[in-house]
Amino acid sequence: MIIYTNKGNPLALKLLISAKLAKKEITVEQLNLSSTSTSEVQHLPTLKLDCGTEIFSSNAAVKYLLPTHDNVASLDEWLEWSTTRLAPVLAHHMAAGHKADPNARPILNQLVKTLNDTLSKSLFLTGAKLSAADVAVWSLLAPDGTLKGAHDIDSLLIWYKKISELPEVIDALKVLPLNDLHFSSFEQANRFGGFHHIVLGQHPGDEPQLLADLPNQIAETVSAEETDLAKQNFIYIKPVDVKEPRTVLPVRGKRNVLITSALPYVNNIPHLGNIIGSVLSADIFARYSRVAGYNTLYVCGTDEYGTATETKALAENMTPQQICDKYFEIHNNIYRWFGIGFDYFGRTSTPEQTKIVQELFLDLLEAGFMETQSVDQLLCTNCDRFLADRFVEGTCPYIGCGYEDARGDQCDGCGKLVNAIELVRPRCKICSSAPIIRQSNQFFINLPLIEPKLRSWLDGVEDKWSNNARMITKSWLKEGLKSRCITRDLKWGIPVPYKGFETKVFYVWFDAPIGYMSITNKYTNEWRQWWQPADKSMNIELFQFIGKDNVPFHSVMFPSTLLGVNKGYTTVTHIMATEYLNYEGGKFSKSRGIGVFGNDAQDTGIPSDVWRFYLASARPEGQDSNFSWVDLVTRNNSELLNNLGNFINRSLVFCEKSFNSTIPAVVLKEDDLILLALVNREIKGYIHSMERAKFRDGLRHILSISRHGNQYMQTQQSWVLLKGTDDDKARAASVIALTCNLVCLLATLLFPFMPQTSRTIFKQLNTGERNIDAEKPFMVQYFETGHTIGKPSPLFAKIEANRLEDLKQKYGGQQEATTAAVSEPQYKSVAEFEKAIQAQGDKVRALKANKTEKSALDPEIAILLKLKKDLQSFVEKEKTSTPATQPSEKIKDLEEKIAKQGEKVRNLKASGDKTIWQPEVDVLLKLKGELTALTGGVQPAPASKNKKKK
Repeated sequence: MIIYTNKGNPLALKLLISAKLAKKEITVEQLNLSSTSTSEVQHLPTLKLDCGTEIFSSNAAVKYLLPTHDNVASLDEWLEWSTTRLAPVLAHHMAAGHKADPNARPILNQLVKTLNDTLSKSLFLTGAKLSAADVAVWSLLAPDGTLKGAHDIDSLLIWYKKISELPEVIDALKVLPLNDLHFSSFEQANRFGGFHHIVLGQHPGDEPQLLADLPNQIAETVSAEETDLAKQNFIYIKPVDVKEPRTVLPVRGKRNVLITSALPYVNNIPHLGNIIGSVLSADIFARYSRVAGYNTLYVCGTDEYGTATETKALAENMTPQQICDKYFEIHNNIYRWFGIGFDYFGRTSTPEQTKIVQELFLDLLEAGFMETQSVDQLLCTNCDRFLADRFVEGTCPYIGCGYEDARGDQCDGCGKLVNAIELVRPRCKICSSAPIIRQSNQFFINLPLIEPKLRSWLDGVEDKWSNNARMITKSWLKEGLKSRCITRDLKWGIPVPYKGFETKVFYVWFDAPIGYMSITNKYTNEWRQWWQPADKSMNIELFQFIGKDNVPFHSVMFPSTLLGVNKGYTTVTHIMATEYLNYEGGKFSKSRGIGVFGNDAQDTGIPSDVWRFYLASARPEGQDSNFSWVDLVTRNNSELLNNLGNFINRSLVFCEKSFNSTIPAVVLKEDDLILLALVNREIKGYIHSMERAKFRDGLRHILSISRHGNQYMQTQQSWVLLKGTDDDKARAASVIALTCNLVCLLATLLFPFMPQTSRTIFKQLNTGERNIDAEKPFMVQYFETGHTIGKPSPLFAKIEANRLEDLKQKYGGQQEATTAAVSEPQYKSVAEFEKAIQAQGDKVRALKANKTEKSALDPEIAILLKLKKDLQSFVEKEKTSTPATQPSEKIKDLEEKIAKQGEKVRNLKASGDKTIWQPEVDVLLKLKGELTALTGGVQPAPASKNKKKK
């Protein structure tokens, strides 16, 4: 791994320390910001993984390097606090020469007091163990270790010294020495001594809004060339009202972008991971694509054929068509509420789908890429049908498992894939009778014959795919492709148009991707202009947004079909695959009430745009990510409310109250040009990120712009200028005019993520929606002097702590009753466990035979699995158990330790130095807590700190 950084960047220091603490091999490359060779490096520091993935967020990088612990919520809060609270104010304090700005002191007092209060109660910021939070905060305060001029910070100093003495920290400082931290000269750094000239004793005042994320003197990095370009491009651009055609078709000479997202299975309700994994990600990109002026079409729909639909229909006592109709409407309504802007949302159970699938099959057959093979299948003579994998159950064939309710495709007991005909004592899921093995002829697509074409095609496109899509595809090709079966003996599916195969249908993996074509056909009869253009020079880029589990079907199977047909079909140019989004560290489960599903989000009272924003910020791009209620609330209250919403509202209210809702003239000065240059950097980074579907980074650039805006407003202090001379008032007017233009830019960049919010901002600005020029990443002047804005109003609402707890409890699942059922009674022998397992297994089989609803069945299966796990733990414990210390002996030992520690504390308190005796008091309290827990007594509450001494 490599850390790319500039000289003296504490965010890089925290990455290096984290890597060393985690014993990971890492190198550091220090770059010169003014060097032309680093023009492609958008953010510093950047962590580049061995697989090629780049992580730009320093908080995400430090969590990757130094794995999280139990207190994940607290860790996330501290990391967020360090970048949005501590770092900006320290940077502002240093920029003012430490003493020049009196507004900074009370804020610094408050920030340092926050640290000290926390550390007086625990060894480290998140508890008893060192975490990434400590590294992040310490790195901002590094490196001289004295906190010059500070007092009443005993615990903070102990904590600081403890980390300073770690060998990993000492080694890291040798690589990244920060004694010249962020100053223009070494002499200046020596004079100020790092971040440590903090003077306490002032009363905390009202905190101004926070500054930019990076705590370095970023303004000093702005070059004259950047300010010249900013000035040249800040010109008024009259908005152009471009109306999209009713039917979007490819246009010669334009960038034509065709976007699809994985077709969701129609037999379930999508959870948040499903939504961000495909449809929402595709929608964000489609909206960006339109804002950038590209000719864009976005289609999707429900995947309706296959065994999963038949299984769901059986469970709900409905026909497959009725199931599809029911869940299509559920999906459609959920996506509408989330603001997903499909050009067309269709389904695969249509005549158009049947026609195109059969056409492609016959073309492959004619081209010589089809073959028939005889395969062993399970036949239920009672039901008179071949059984699809999910219609077979039996005992798992793997040694050491023996789970009696394994499915024909996978065992839920051990998690391994299963071949249906290998199940021990298989039974039909419908009638429970034992099936027999019969041979059945099926069609296979001959992938080995197509493989040379596929490899040649991959060489020209895979560099535009997400890294996981490339890796998964390479793993499939590593040992060469094998022929794949494309037909099945089912009833619900597209019939195979070939003599002797009239009772068979196409396997869902073969027909589902073709749904992109048939859905486009439902949108327009001219669908072939997108999918099979007659004009070979027509430039069409196909972006497909999917989860990583769908990669092989989009990178190998579907392209092989189109390449084998060889009739000029459009193949994918960009595969954008996500990893998995987990829920509070676990998996989503509808049956157990764990996690937020599409229909639940509406019931939370949280606006759909806030959901969109949060899911995009938590999008699992380089690795699995985690949904956290604390993270959602923190981001809403900090990033949306305090940062973005605050800047927009302050700007527009100033314009309304001080300038009669009229945009004044802009007269650019040096500070304005620096702001514009910094904003232009973020615009360039935003476009770079969005073009590559790096939405988390795209959002980060937007938030950085609003932080630059907040910093600018705070330093310019228009409210003070308005009370001054005529020149001061004119300057205040220019500042507000510039910030109102910045608001319009933010609304434009935010539109892909939060369309309703952006429309509200445009309405408050009294202007129409705007576009961006991806070829010219510069801020322009959006308003002529004299433009009248609308009525400002707050955009976001705070989510209170009590509401957070309600949401966590509501969607945390109802496993308590299940857990209790598993835990009681406590079995005291292997025989008792085996008897309980047998009884629970019989209960599960009886419920399955009665076609019990999944919501009622799953908890019983969980009990069975837990019993088996408990039996294994019981056996292992019996083997390794040793005589335990008697409780009375433990109590006596603790009482002796408490007596000795109490005497030690009393002697140390006589010295009066709290830094010495406070850690020993903590040890004493811990020992007393252990004694209380062992004896079952009630531990006395600590004395109030406000209690007066007698």
